[in-house]
Amino acid sequence: MYAYVGAAAALVLLLLLQHQVRRWRNPRPRDGGRLPPGSMGLPLVGETLQFFSPDASFDIPPFIRHRLARYGPIFKTSLVGHPVVVSADEELNHMVFQQEGQLFQSWYPDSFVEILGRDNVGEQQGAMFRYLKNMVLRYFGPESLKEGIIRDVERAVCSSLCTWSTLPAVELKEAVSTMVFDLAANKLLGLEPSRSKILRRSFFDFVRGLISFPLYLPGTAYYSCMQGRRRAMVVLEQVLEERKRSTELQHGGQAKHHGDFLDYVIQEITKEKPVMTEKMALDLMFVLLFASFHTTSLALTLAVKLLADYPLVLEELTEEHDTILMGREGGSEPDGITWKEYKSMAFTSQVINETVRLANIAPVIFRKALKDIQFKGYTIPAGWGVMVCPPAVHLNPDIYPDPLTFSPARFKLSVTCRINRM
Repeated sequence: MYAYVGAAAALVLLLLLQHQVRRWRNPRPRDGGRLPPGSMGLPLVGETLQFFSPDASFDIPPFIRHRLARYGPIFKTSLVGHPVVVSADEELNHMVFQQEGQLFQSWYPDSFVEILGRDNVGEQQGAMFRYLKNMVLRYFGPESLKEGIIRDVERAVCSSLCTWSTLPAVELKEAVSTMVFDLAANKLLGLEPSRSKILRRSFFDFVRGLISFPLYLPGTAYYSCMQGRRRAMVVLEQVLEERKRSTELQHGGQAKHHGDFLDYVIQEITKEKPVMTEKMALDLMFVLLFASFHTTSLALTLAVKLLADYPLVLEELTEEHDTILMGREGGSEPDGITWKEYKSMAFTSQVINETVRLANIAPVIFRKALKDIQFKGYTIPAGWGVMVCPPAVHLNPDIYPDPLTFSPARFKLSVTCRINRM
């Protein structure tokens, strides 16, 4: 009798398990519409292991490339337990960003949120997101660029080039990353290079494990990433506390200002009714540091390699800058590059745009559907993630002929129009 009951229970459990697996592998929208083609992979794990497979080429990541060939530019998958629609379709990508707040909202899988912080700017919605965005643009917008940031960048680059010229060899990526991080730490937090060294090491550990399978065990890349974040947050908390103490009113009745982004942060969190919490401030500074140094250093390193590989591009770039230098009144050299000179760099802007296209600094961008969305005969269900894949557009030969070739002239018309509007 007991054996019969046990066998029946095991059979029911097996049938339920098969049913759940079938539902997982063949999800259906509530409106009865048609999902994009694709595979949901294994239950819970999905296709996460394939997604995190390392790849060092300039081309579209293998995970995306293989599925584009099989399913087309829009397909479904599952990553770290979340159903996701992947878009390599230019029209859908445009709609995702144009309809943010109406049809889509910012979203990242839980493992990414843990890495960047649960109070980071990407997790904020609506008025709070706009508040943080405007706060950042107040310091890093065009006016700040005109009034001093552009010259600070020039001084940092000149100083680094002078130092590198005395060395027998330079490991370019590490040297560029150090230069950019120290500059970002100074503009954001007012730190000198000697003080930012510990913070820099923590961020380097963080970046090494950023795109890795989210397994938090000693020895894994993800564990190293999270430990790097933890150490970086300890330093940021110390810097924040020190600045709060240093902004107490001086004898003259004036608060001490340092001229960096942290001044803005302190003003906001010490208001009588602050909108931003200290936790949000710390996560904001962490994300800004990461975004400032990682993306910029990657693009700069690639730019040097591409210019070395394409001497005719380097020659035209050099001619543009020599023309600017010769055009200075009386041959005199101002304190630094002027805004007028910066605006005149048409070919330089083309080189930057083409470098960013090939670098694919943001390989994927996540959003979430707020309601059932119909697009080209497919349904994107409410609550599903949407993963925009910029490399699939940037390296699409129908949009950019011979896409892996470095050809700044692709952007000639768009750069000319942009400069004329400035």
